Amino acid sequence: MAVRWCQCRFSLSFNADSSCNFGFIPGDSSFNSGGLYFRANRQQRFHKSVPPGNYSGITYLGSNRYALVSDKAEEDGFYVFRIDVDSLSGKILNVVNEGYRSAGLPNRDMEAIAWFPVAGTLFISGEKDNEIYEYAPDGSRTGRKLNMPEEFALATAEYGLESLTYNAVTHRFWTTTESTLPADGRPASPSNRVCNRLRLQSFGDDMQPSQQYIYEMDKPRARKPSQHYAMGVSELCALDDGRLLVLEREFYSSSAIIPYAGVFCRLYVVNPMASLPGEMLDKELVAEFDTKLNLICQNLANYEGMCLGPTLSDGSRLLIMVSDSQNRYKGILRDWFMTVVLRP
Repeated sequence: MAVRWCQCRFSLSFNADSSCNFGFIPGDSSFNSGGLYFRANRQQRFHKSVPPGNYSGITYLGSNRYALVSDKAEEDGFYVFRIDVDSLSGKILNVVNEGYRSAGLPNRDMEAIAWFPVAGTLFISGEKDNEIYEYAPDGSRTGRKLNMPEEFALATAEYGLESLTYNAVTHRFWTTTESTLPADGRPASPSNRVCNRLRLQSFGDDMQPSQQYIYEMDKPRARKPSQHYAMGVSELCALDDGRLLVLEREFYSSSAIIPYAGVFCRLYVVNPMASLPGEMLDKELVAEFDTKLNLICQNLANYEGMCLGPTLSDGSRLLIMVSDSQNRYKGILRDWFMTVVLRP
């Protein structure tokens, strides 16, 4: 059963059999936002063919092949997956791991990955060193990297570079930190209920910094102290028309006798071309959704990666999202995938 979407904003939760409880008209989910039509499919898992991981980023290589990063992999590098999708619905049919391409270097908390077709290479952002390096298809580093503005060097290892996207039509890379840079304020939390202000930074094909814009997140929804808590932008996705999809993610877990955890995601669209560099971007809500872990529900999905995938038979474009299961923590969490159909 598909995710339900309504004309304004919506809230959904996935129960134990991965269906959605919403209470609106049955049928496929759909939504129109800023001239884009969205239709979401239910989240899926492929535990028999996908190894347990901490999948934090995904990028489309073409055909049915994708590169993914896992932020706790033993070495710097990336996986190559084959992901087959239904050309009509956009639902995932099969996922196969084709192996890990190692750079032969220590893990640096790899959080996002982007295919760079101009050179046939990939770029990976690391949260530990807050650098974005270029990699050959075999996993080795090329020696090149994006020239990050100096303010990003001050980002913390906990809330550093989390996202990366590239669009071959606009010839632009985009990245940002997960939370507010130290120079711009304190990160939002249940005890510091402010709006994170992030710097969305673009780069050209020459790997030099281009425009920078301000993005303001929503306030935290959580109000009580949590055993584990994280809030920030977990991923960006650059669209062909110059707009960006921005995924806001809030994770919390309790220290109660009966434990529970939840992830609350909001997907926004912004248009940098409608603002001047340095200005705050207007944002429009595309979707919001909850997944939970408690005695009844065990479908917690911490979505950290997303990318544009293939074009479907009707001309729609597919958005593929992947979650970080913390290596299928204690056998409870799962490596979830979800697809969203986009059509102008």
